[in-house]
Amino acid sequence: MSIWLDMLGAEVRFVNTKSFGRVRIAEAGRGRASETLVLLHGIGGHLEAYSKNIVPLSDRFHVVAYDYLGHGLSEKKAIDYSPVMLGDHLGELLDALDVRRAHLSGESLGGWISGIFAGRHPERVARLILNTSAGIPVRTEKGKQELEALRTLSQKAAAQGPSYESIGNRMKWLFHPDNHGMISDELIKTRLFFYTRPEMKDVAPRVLAMIGKHDEYLIPLEKIQAETLFLWTTHNPVHDVETARLACEKVKNAKLYVMKGAAGHWPQYEAPEEFNDVTRKFLTTGSI
Repeated sequence: MSIWLDMLGAEVRFVNTKSFGRVRIAEAGRGRASETLVLLHGIGGHLEAYSKNIVPLSDRFHVVAYDYLGHGLSEKKAIDYSPVMLGDHLGELLDALDVRRAHLSGESLGGWISGIFAGRHPERVARLILNTSAGIPVRTEKGKQELEALRTLSQKAAAQGPSYESIGNRMKWLFHPDNHGMISDELIKTRLFFYTRPEMKDVAPRVLAMIGKHDEYLIPLEKIQAETLFLWTTHNPVHDVETARLACEKVKNAKLYVMKGAAGHWPQYEAPEEFNDVTRKFLTTGSI
């Protein structure tokens, strides 16, 4: 299935934020649903990571996926990037959309941003889904080695510049081995288009530098007040299920769900029907 066939029914547009310039969003369900759900992608990613979720989830929610500052087709700034700053970016996007309070579902860096934002602005977060999230302490030696390998790989890729092959290899790192057939030519070329824009030569290394600062900006788990779901997979790199379980215990009102379908770091794309079903149930009832 094509990314853009999956997204038929969504509106793709740009909105302006106060401090961070133009932001590209994909939106569905506006005017039909009373509750907003914001979907946040991973580092170096883009809103197409949620192409299989935006329209299906609009049956219950006003759904917004977006490109962060320095990502996709949003504004590019040659500044120091951090999940705290990208949390401020999220807040300004909500303001621009006139959304006071929303559900957040973030994958990888998206979970990291969402968790920090929820700790700092509890009044703005209804329920929270941390999907294979970064920003929690790495508990195993294997995880520490995988985080270091990711940092090294990202630095090397930034120095050499993007290529079809390097992006394909990075996607294989994200996906469960059984799902490598889902890594389409369209998906790789979409990423390659974003990565080869001229301004990314300066911006990409600044974005990827956040990986090396992982432990400097951990999610304040004890400060999260929203009902929280840790949505995990058995093949998630860096942060394994036990790591997620230990983090879950530190959040006042949290649950852990481990995907049953084959998935790696992109469960929303690799097993979308299960992901969408769990998301609907948790965000509407608080149960799984």
